[in-house]
Amino acid sequence: MDDAGRWLGLVVAYVVGSTPFAYLAGRALRGIDLRQHGSGNLGATNVLRTLGIPAGVVVLALDAAKGAVPTLWFRDWFGGAPGVWWPALFGAAAIAGHVRPYFGLFKGGGKGVATAAGVFGALSPMAFSIALLVFVALVAATRYVSVGSMGAGVALAVASAILYGPQSQRALLAVVIAVFVVYTHRANLARLRRGEEPKFGRSAAGSR
Repeated sequence: MDDAGRWLGLVVAYVVGSTPFAYLAGRALRGIDLRQHGSGNLGATNVLRTLGIPAGVVVLALDAAKGAVPTLWFRDWFGGAPGVWWPALFGAAAIAGHVRPYFGLFKGGGKGVATAAGVFGALSPMAFSIALLVFVALVAATRYVSVGSMGAGVALAVASAILYGPQSQRALLAVVIAVFVVYTHRANLARLRRGEEPKFGRSAAGSR
């Protein structure tokens, strides 16, 4: 497919990423706008804290799928050169849609952790599995989802460098994702420094 097809694929990936599963869950289950409850964030953590664990798990899976589907299949559907760059670009467009959705006038989305996890889970299941284990261990040890998310981002970069080489495409992409995750959690870092970050299981400002 020509360049127009690839650009179309990027637009479609962005629209897929913009699908507001957290918002839809709030409307369907409680008749509320999650942007006005909890952290005000349209991510899985706010869903879990506000709507409960089952809803949070479902939204987490759907948000991850928003990243995995474009990464796995859009190169075949819309075109792109061999290698990981085009799958990664389609995945990045989905992440951008989740963080800055069109329906919210490019604001008011989630922090992109679950969608980024879906992207790298599709690109490198082994590195993703290591990052997931780090996430679970850190959340279990600290009870801070934000700490687990940032730690998993760093672990993803380190694991990718070890598995594929520090100058590999996957390692470079993992570094970008790690920086992105820390950047979107800058407010959480400020709350951690002040001792105000809510722990997992408590209803308060979310981390995603």
